[in-house]
Amino acid sequence: MRIAIFSDNFYPELSGISDSIISLSKELAKRGHQIHFYAPRYSPTEFAKSNLPDRELDLGPNVGFTRFASSYFGSGSGQGRMVLPYFFRWLQMRSFDPDVIHTQTFFGTGMEALIASRVLHKPLVGTNHTAIKSFLIYNPIKTKWMDTGIIKYVNWYYTRCEIVTAPSRSVFTEMEAEGFHKNGIALSNPIETEIFKPLANRAALRKKFKLGANAIIHAGRLAKERSIDVMIRALPLVRRSIPDAELVFSGRGADEQEFRKLAADLGVADSVKFLGFLDQTDLVEIYNAGKVFAITSTSDTQSMVMMQAMACGTPVVGVNARALPEYINQTNGFIVEPGDPIALAERLVAVLKDPKLEAKLGAGGRKTALQFSPERIADRWEGIYKAAIDKRYNKRA
Repeated sequence: MRIAIFSDNFYPELSGISDSIISLSKELAKRGHQIHFYAPRYSPTEFAKSNLPDRELDLGPNVGFTRFASSYFGSGSGQGRMVLPYFFRWLQMRSFDPDVIHTQTFFGTGMEALIASRVLHKPLVGTNHTAIKSFLIYNPIKTKWMDTGIIKYVNWYYTRCEIVTAPSRSVFTEMEAEGFHKNGIALSNPIETEIFKPLANRAALRKKFKLGANAIIHAGRLAKERSIDVMIRALPLVRRSIPDAELVFSGRGADEQEFRKLAADLGVADSVKFLGFLDQTDLVEIYNAGKVFAITSTSDTQSMVMMQAMACGTPVVGVNARALPEYINQTNGFIVEPGDPIALAERLVAVLKDPKLEAKLGAGGRKTALQFSPERIADRWEGIYKAAIDKRYNKRA
């Protein structure tokens, strides 16, 4: 198959969307499918923010790229870009002649994907990765009617797709509450389980990153919608029982300075480490160096970083919000209520104090992640693409 993938959120932006579609494309390309990405053009500054060289990805001969001019768009990563649609970019697609178009976002490139599917008579598959209501804080026009209009637009957009997917059922629950009636498929993003895996000498890795024996790990955007402050507020409570406990963040984001200030105000600045953006190798190692992974986000529609930590055999303590309880269970971690640093601290202490529990939950996390390997998820996507093609063909027959 020839598959065109459109996304406003892509490499080099720090993003679970970007990670997931790159992982899927690599597996599909290995199987002989032709993939072409249509994504924003990022400035050298955005590559530098991610500690990446200013050059295109090399995913092999079966994967190509077209970059569209874009402008800055506020986001938690601080790297967001928005393609301004002008509705004639389908002309650039005619030579690729896709069998199916897969849209990952609903503005910018998403609108280009919709127009292309109509003009070129190609099936459109849509994936909604976004908890819309949580990201309305980045809407530059702060009015209720605009927020309502965006929610209605998103539902309208995905209704135009032959098939709609999301990485968790929670996405459809929110959409359905606002009037979405199309059947959706909840399907995990692929997790690179051959890359993110348990490593042998965790003590040596702690030494490499200058971590103590009781490191609580988190990775991802340092942004307000991810409730990072709850973890920082929990740390002083954890340290009452485990004085050498520390909180370690990988990643950057628009609100990093605010979180640094909070740690200082609570008197735990020396025990909260901000490592910045880590490349994939270091990220695997930091997951392995930690004793437990914490996540307090109320906006995640899956959390790739959480699933990567699970794949590395690291227990998880998360909150009862959106997608997290769909993936965290008694075999791989604990769930606490959102916004409760006391409950979070209690569960973190339970894991940090009990090596047997740590090992049991870590093994359970690895088993969970293996269900969502790129091979298994690509099998599902091949079926979805074929179904979308058949659906469009039958519609025209």
